[in-house]
Amino acid sequence: MSPHKAPDSSRRSDRSRRAIYDAALALVGEAGYARTTIEGIAARAGVGKQTIYRWWPSKAAVLMEAFIDVGTRAAEEAGDRGGYAIPDTGDLAADLKLVLRATVDELNDPVTEAPMRALAAEGVIDPVLGAQFVEKLLDPQMQLYVTRLRSAQEAGEVRGDIDPRIALELLIAPLTHRWLLRTLPLTHEYADAVVDLTLRGLAAGPAE
Repeated sequence: MSPHKAPDSSRRSDRSRRAIYDAALALVGEAGYARTTIEGIAARAGVGKQTIYRWWPSKAAVLMEAFIDVGTRAAEEAGDRGGYAIPDTGDLAADLKLVLRATVDELNDPVTEAPMRALAAEGVIDPVLGAQFVEKLLDPQMQLYVTRLRSAQEAGEVRGDIDPRIALELLIAPLTHRWLLRTLPLTHEYADAVVDLTLRGLAAGPAE
């Protein structure tokens, strides 16, 4: 008779966390953030609400971690394909259009749109959550733009006196503004136009 093996608590916890992540994202997408509750997440995930409160202080914290997990897994998958960083083909406009088009697709995706809107709105009310949203979700993505723009400066495509951190906001802010206000459609064509207009201001002159 083989010896009895104790259950692997770490694997059980990981499965529970994953179920909670999936439940939180699904409920926010289906019912909206305001109607999503810890009790609802627990029921959907098949765990006790005490389990959730043991790991997170609020539903906002659950959603934040769930969304970070989505990004982490996407980065790992893209890293395996060698494609998570902004490409550097030598054509800055083409590289930025590729990335901004992917950003448009993400912002328009119902799976990610509802959690992103919820976290952005809650971050305005809760400064701690807002700081975490910037630190854990936004800053790592912004650094990719900084790296690519610095490479363009070294190649002479972008003026040397440009601050890449400010320049990237010229690319990201218009998309975010249109997405938040829902005033006009967020399209690939709009992303391309943002890149073209931005690069006119960033381009190195003949003397450079």
